[in-house]
Parts: sequence; structure tokens; C-alpha cells
Amino acid sequence: MVRDYVVYQYDVAFQIKAKSEVLVTADFAGNSEWGDNDPSVLVIKISGELQGEFQVTNGYGSQRTPQIMWNHWNTYIVEDDYEFISSNGLNAVRIPVGWWIGSDPTPNPYVEGSLHAMDKAFLWAKKYGVKIIIDLHAAPDSQNSWGHSSSRDGSQEWGKTDENIQQTVSVIELLTARYAKNPSLYAVELINEPVAPGVSLESLDKYYKAGYEAVRKHSNAYVVLSNRLGPADLREFLSLASGFMRSVIDVHYYNLFSSEFDSMTVQKNIDFVHRNRTSQLNYITTSNGPRIFIGEWAAEWDVNGTTKEEYQKFAEAQLHIYGHATFGWAYWTLKNVNNHWSLEWMIKNGYIKL
Repeated sequence: MVRDYVVYQYDVAFQIKAKSEVLVTADFAGNSEWGDNDPSVLVIKISGELQGEFQVTNGYGSQRTPQIMWNHWNTYIVEDDYEFISSNGLNAVRIPVGWWIGSDPTPNPYVEGSLHAMDKAFLWAKKYGVKIIIDLHAAPDSQNSWGHSSSRDGSQEWGKTDENIQQTVSVIELLTARYAKNPSLYAVELINEPVAPGVSLESLDKYYKAGYEAVRKHSNAYVVLSNRLGPADLREFLSLASGFMRSVIDVHYYNLFSSEFDSMTVQKNIDFVHRNRTSQLNYITTSNGPRIFIGEWAAEWDVNGTTKEEYQKFAEAQLHIYGHATFGWAYWTLKNVNNHWSLEWMIKNGYIKL
């Protein structure tokens, strides 16, 4: 995939273009003096491969991307999936959206259509008696630097200006107002996985207060506040959320993405769920506080050569512990090309029994 990068040298920006996997060209054609103010001296930082909607749009270009995205929206999640969800005892879906959904029909540089896809989701959810949690998964300028938050280049700039925060609040209010009268609207998650210390406690506190008020202008739906990932106190938003009506704290539990899980055996992973996850859940659950939502988990781990029975035990352990969460849980995700990340595949193949 060919991408464009903007490289900053002091206060001047120069455009470079990756023309192939091995060729990069720049727009400077002058003589170099190798000084601090010399625009030919470029410092390039490649953050690693990002796989977000921005990269899809930027990589395929304005001609091909609409066809690719519309095909995805029309075929990946369809009405039959909501029937499957309902018939298997699941009662809600957490739908991730990007901030540009609020700019349809002109969400440049993204593609028009995500709002139409959300409209269909609400129609199907109403038909099959399924509730919807709207999850703002990508905030403008990225709240965590990852591809799924639509970071352009691995940067994390969300929350650093009042304008940026207000833009996010506007998206929340637009979505709440649009679906407030649909009985399937159950909750609005103000932001997904903000990462500390890049997102400060102060900016998130300001945003949560404004986002909560934006929801309350139109709906009595639950308002979900995500804990920060990284070096942050798991209770840092308990006091704020306790002052909100119908509030929820979202935490994500994976036996992955940390070196502490690298050498764990099957049994140690299962023991970790019973011991550590129970302790963490008890720590943030209070009698008069907000409800607790395990908004993401998966029956996947870094253990090689495991059997179906071992996967079943791992999933069963998590279902047992997470079933005590006062707002429930959501599996990441309903469908995935990697089998153990797909709740549909896990159910159909007997790995998870609800």
C-alpha cells in the first residue's frame, strides 16, 4: 500500500511520497547546507504499520475506496447477524464508530456511508429486540495513536485543545439526537481506550462532563466512560461517574499485549482470570457507584498448541467472572478473520457456550 507522509522540520512542513515499497521522493530540489534551518534535512519517524480506516482511504485513493467501503458495509454485517445475535441469547451490540460519522455526507478524507450503515443497524436491532451501545472508537486526532483510532501516523493529539474536545462533543450530541427515539439506543460510550499519559486526566474530565451533558440533552441512555489505558488509577473516574445519572465505567480485559502473559501456561492464564480479574473487578465495583462494563475481551492468548477443550475452559472462566460485571460484557468482536477473535465462529464451533 502506497502512503503519503508529512515530515516536519522545525516550523516548515514538506511533503514526501512513498512511491513504492523501496522508493520515497521529497519535494526539495535545492542545495543542502546541512544546517538546522536547511529544509533538505529531514527527520523521518515511521511508527510501524497502521491498519485503520484512514490508511484504507489514503492507500486506495478517492476512486477505489468508496467501492471498497460500501461493499464492506453492505456485506460484512447484515440483518441475519442480528437474528443470530438474538437467537443465541445475546441482548446488545457495541458498535464502534469514527468521529467522521458526524460529517456525513462529506467526511473528508473519509468515505460517505458510515452513518447510513448505522441507520441500518438501528433498524435491525429494533426488529430483533437487540440493544445498541454507540462506541466512539476514533476521536479526532487520535486518543491512543493506534490504527483503530484512525491515527494518521502514530501520533496522539486528541484532547490537547478546547476546539478538539468540542468537536468530539458535537459528534456525541449528533448521534444521540439522531437515535434518541429508537428503543434500541441503550448507551453512548464517549470515547474508546484513551491512553495515558498522552490523554491527560484534566482533558478527559472536561470532555466527560461535556459529553454527558450532550447525551442528556436528548436521551436518558446510559453514558459510558472509558478508563485510561497505561499508567492510570483504575478508580480515577469513579468519583466523577458517581455524580452522573445512569453512568458506566468501561474496562477491557485481555490476557495479551503485555509481557506478563508471554510465558503463561494454559492453567496460569485461567488462574489469572479467576484471581486477578476478580480482584480488579471488585476494586472498581462500589455499591453506590457507576455500573461496570467489560467492554472488550476475547478467548485468545499467547499459548501455542492449545486444544479446543483448553480454549473452552479459558472462555468459560472469563464468562463466569465477567458475568459479575454490573453492566455486562462485550466480546471483541462478533466477526473476525482470526477464528478465536470471532464470537460467531466460537459459538458455531462449540468453543463458547452462553
